[in-house]
Amino acid sequence: MFFVNAVCLAIPVAFLVLSVVLVTKSFNKRGNAKRSMLTQLVSFGAVLAFCVACPIIANAASPEAAAASLDPVAKGLQYLGAGLSTGIACIGGGIAVGNGAPAAIGATAEDAKNFGKAIIFVALGEGIALYGMLISILILNG
Repeated sequence: MFFVNAVCLAIPVAFLVLSVVLVTKSFNKRGNAKRSMLTQLVSFGAVLAFCVACPIIANAASPEAAAASLDPVAKGLQYLGAGLSTGIACIGGGIAVGNGAPAAIGATAEDAKNFGKAIIFVALGEGIALYGMLISILILNG
């Protein structure tokens, strides 16, 4: 069991280190930032998939252990889903507010009557983050 745990910890670390080295070399040779970023995101996705699948596969070795430890795996995936829904929604809300708030300030500076209309668009952007948090609460309590 120690060997399985060591491999489950060593392989993702090796993938991440290898991806950083390859992206750095690729960027220094070609100077293509978009390709380097895409390579880094793909390698991160591969490591994430490995880290999620490895405990599930390790627990599937024996049916008794799998039945006893399925609850912690399900709980971990539940936390992962809740964190992703909040995080992605907050990133989207930040982008929306970052674009909408300067426009609202500019519209209000030109004409004070536009404040009510402009603040609605900023509030809609903030609402995205609240929806993500609501989904997280539903995932954790469901």
